[in-house]
Amino acid sequence: MADTTAPSAGASCLERLKNYVKTPKGSILSAEILISFIIIICYGASYTGGYSTVAICEMIFAMVFFFIFMMGMDKQFLLVNWLWTDLFRAGIGAVLYLIISLITVIGGAGDGARIAGGVFGLIAGLLFTYDTYTLFMEVKSTRQHTAASTGVGV
Repeated sequence: MADTTAPSAGASCLERLKNYVKTPKGSILSAEILISFIIIICYGASYTGGYSTVAICEMIFAMVFFFIFMMGMDKQFLLVNWLWTDLFRAGIGAVLYLIISLITVIGGAGDGARIAGGVFGLIAGLLFTYDTYTLFMEVKSTRQHTAASTGVGV
C-alpha cells in the first residue's frame, strides 16, 4: 500500500519552487524571466520582430539557471563553476539588452510596441546589471587570498 504521508515528487518540486522564488537570487531570476517575456510580447507586436532574439535567448538562459539553482544541481555538478557562468550570463545579457533597447527606442518612431519593448529592455538591462553586480560582489567575497610562495626558505 502506498504511503500517503510522504510528499509526492510534484509537491516537492512545487515546494522548492515556492521556497526558491522567495530567495534574493530566485526573485531576480524570476523577474528576469518575466520581463523578458514582456519584451518578447512587445517586439512580437511591433512591425519589426527581429529584435526579440535577445529577449528569447535571455529568457531561456534565465529559465535554465533558475531550474538548475532551484533543484540544487549546482551543488551536484561541480565540474562547472556556476557562479562565474551566471556572472557571464548576466553581464552579457545586460550589455545586449542595453544596446538593443537603445537602438529600438531611438529608431522606433511610429511603432509604439517597438518603443515599449525598448523601454522594457532598458529596465531589463538595469535588472541584469544589478544581477551582474550582486554576482560580482559574491565572486569577490568568496575569492580566497593566499600568500604567494617566494621559494626562499627562512
